[in-house]
Amino acid sequence: MINIALPKGRLGRQVYDILAAAGYECPEILDSRSRKLVFENEEAGVRYFSVKPTDVGIYVERGTADIGIAGKDILLEYQPDVYELLDLNIGKCRMCISGFPDFYDDHERVLKVATKFPHIARAYYEEMGRDIDIIKLHGSIELAPILKMADVICDIVETGTTLKENNLVVLDTVVDISARLIANKVGWQFKNEQILKIRDALISGRDAEL
Repeated sequence: MINIALPKGRLGRQVYDILAAAGYECPEILDSRSRKLVFENEEAGVRYFSVKPTDVGIYVERGTADIGIAGKDILLEYQPDVYELLDLNIGKCRMCISGFPDFYDDHERVLKVATKFPHIARAYYEEMGRDIDIIKLHGSIELAPILKMADVICDIVETGTTLKENNLVVLDTVVDISARLIANKVGWQFKNEQILKIRDALISGRDAEL
């Protein structure tokens, strides 16, 4: 049995649809009324876990899941000790530094950066030798510069609509983000053949959509 950590939401559904088309279906997953979190298909040899996107790496690293699908942002921020097997080229977005159009970076003072991703933000600014003050937030990041709590924000940008509606703009792109197939290191060793079959199914499904 291959254990698969699927992120809740649209991304997980996209990946499940590809795997189901390849013969790894679990019809119960499609029941919107169900509150189940674990779904099995013994005949296909798969067990799916429905987990919070930020937890996928933990389940895979700990070996509870053999493989999982996680955004590159999650892998960069939490740095789980896993193998990254495949860029699925779905769930595409960007990690960006954003602020007001007239923002000026005064290097004479510490830059205040609001973010949900402190590790990514710190690594980005350390590379340029910039002193920063990280303000960790969990939602409504755009509010921080509006209320003058932060100078800029480091956050995911998909369409840019929220930025535009709050008179903010992208100042720089930190890294491009997409969904990745990851594997537990022990699971990769002992279930290599099964994992490779699933990886190949995802490659075929990905290429068919491109």
